[in-house]
Amino acid sequence: MSEAAEGDRVGEIFGRGRVSAASDPSPFTVRVGWGEEGAAALGPTSDVVVVVDVITFTTAVSVAMDRGCSVHPSRWDDGSATQLAARLGAELAVSRSLVDEDHPYSLSPETLSRLPFGASIVLPSPNGSAVSVAAATGRAVVIAGSLRNASAVARFARRAGRVISVIAAGERWPDQSLDPALEDQIGAGAIVDGLRRRRRSPEAQAAAAVFLQARRRGLRASLRQTVSGREQAARGYGQEVEWAAALNVSAVVPVLRDGAFRPGGPGTVRQTLPLEFDGGS
Repeated sequence: MSEAAEGDRVGEIFGRGRVSAASDPSPFTVRVGWGEEGAAALGPTSDVVVVVDVITFTTAVSVAMDRGCSVHPSRWDDGSATQLAARLGAELAVSRSLVDEDHPYSLSPETLSRLPFGASIVLPSPNGSAVSVAAATGRAVVIAGSLRNASAVARFARRAGRVISVIAAGERWPDQSLDPALEDQIGAGAIVDGLRRRRRSPEAQAAAAVFLQARRRGLRASLRQTVSGREQAARGYGQEVEWAAALNVSAVVPVLRDGAFRPGGPGTVRQTLPLEFDGGS
């Protein structure tokens, strides 16, 4: 066996061991993972999977849910979103730079706040949407969580199952390797903070601690200074951080059913709440 082949074999063995350790639900009933890989590893042994992509997919989904809409996640930039929207007769969210009178919706939460009540929209995203698709392959109930609905999602998850996995979507570097995004760890921690009576893994406890620290400092300021926050500001979309930083302004829980996130939880179909930003400047 060549040295390269031997290296691949050893890597595969150690990789299986890591997946086995991460996915074992016996020590902890609240776990935190990252990206599509985390969803694939933890999803099969979970009763509930909460996907978190604070800037911006799951924040956008929450805004759409407050208008009683259905959101169909779709992979980014592979043509499938256009085909899916045509097949469903649904609205299609486009890149922010392509928003115009004929295509008024994008990942920007502000555009989705103008969706007609009860509309259906296909929302492609390179991170949160892809993680949602990966999480949907198992038996777990899949929920979209964000700072906007953190408390409601935690309450729903407690009732929905024993083993809860919170998957922070993260971002991707140009080579497609995972970039753990601080805003997603903060969002995951906000949900884990509502699961204090469960056995939380060290990774889950760490996420909760990061959230509590960010809340003390001010969520708006914390998110603005993340790499993603600075990136959005440089592109002219800094206002999206304001939407993302609004803590517990929605009681609607987005639940993935039949290929779409649909409103669930006690706040199901109601008017959009006004933004109430957490402290910080």
